[in-house]
Amino acid sequence: MACNYKKGRFVFFIISALLIFTFNNAFANPLKKLFIIHSYEKDHICGQPQHDGAMKAISESGWEVGKNLDVSVYYMDTKKKNNTPELIEQQAKKAQKKIKKFKPDIILTLDDNAFRTVALPLAGTKTSIVFSGINEQPENYNKIKHFMETRKNPGSNITGIYEKLHVREAIKILSNMLELKKVLVLNDLSPTGKAISGQVKLELFSDRNKKGLPCEVELKTIKSWEEYKDIINIINSSPAIDAFYLGVLLLKDAAGNTHTAPDIIKYTIKHAKKPAMGPNYAFIKMGLYGGASVDFFAMGYQAGQKVAAILNGADPGELPIQDARRIALVFNLSRADALGIKIPDDILLAADEVFKK
Repeated sequence: MACNYKKGRFVFFIISALLIFTFNNAFANPLKKLFIIHSYEKDHICGQPQHDGAMKAISESGWEVGKNLDVSVYYMDTKKKNNTPELIEQQAKKAQKKIKKFKPDIILTLDDNAFRTVALPLAGTKTSIVFSGINEQPENYNKIKHFMETRKNPGSNITGIYEKLHVREAIKILSNMLELKKVLVLNDLSPTGKAISGQVKLELFSDRNKKGLPCEVELKTIKSWEEYKDIINIINSSPAIDAFYLGVLLLKDAAGNTHTAPDIIKYTIKHAKKPAMGPNYAFIKMGLYGGASVDFFAMGYQAGQKVAAILNGADPGELPIQDARRIALVFNLSRADALGIKIPDDILLAADEVFKK
């Protein structure tokens, strides 16, 4: 009887010790919480590569989902479905409610709509925020609500990666290859389209940068689906225009139907007779001719490195806001063949990616 009693006490002691250890360990090492907000719908050609790149960087830094990291994702779907100012604001409110419930340690936003409507209102709070892929100048957002002292030293709770498109470099590379006389840069009236226009003006037409362009460049804002069809016809028929840069991501037609990047690219491939550059890898993979484009995966990876640094104890206010560093030389051989363009072998060997369909 005494033996059983001692054995029972020993088992009780072991179980209690394990429970105490588990309890203490849970509170000593609680899961960190990351909330990711996409401006896009799920699996969007611009959003998903950024997401994947960010998660790779975070994982490589030792943060594993379910082990020491809890991740929640919200898709605002502001490109295809919720693309009016009113609908974007409704999505922002839904995201804000989810954030309040989830109580994240850090928020990662992808693209401008998520940053402007969800992250920017949280400037100055205790929640750390990293943005990826904003097209608008950070200084312009800072005028809406103060969130940074300088790009080099933000000084608050927000940092991130600015999606510099490197349009000048893209035009220079293609101009050298094809001896271009004139390039038409197209954008739209969506928030992203306006931001692209701002980038182009800064990169190409500012007093500091307007010299040294390899060819004539004209910026054209497209306001409707019908106007886009017309401009493609103009490009096809004009001997003066040799190529165009497609920064058109969202258009509505006369019936109120929405046309997003996949629709626009599909139409372009079918009807355009001249090469088009695109702002990112995915547009080239979908069928545009190519050139120098932003590597969205690499940009997301860059943002993920900042997320990981903050999870490891860094102060976001001390992490500089950076340009997307990596541009990639990417071509679509099928599109080049369809246009009757021979890409030199040395260019293909130097390319980061060559798509064949």
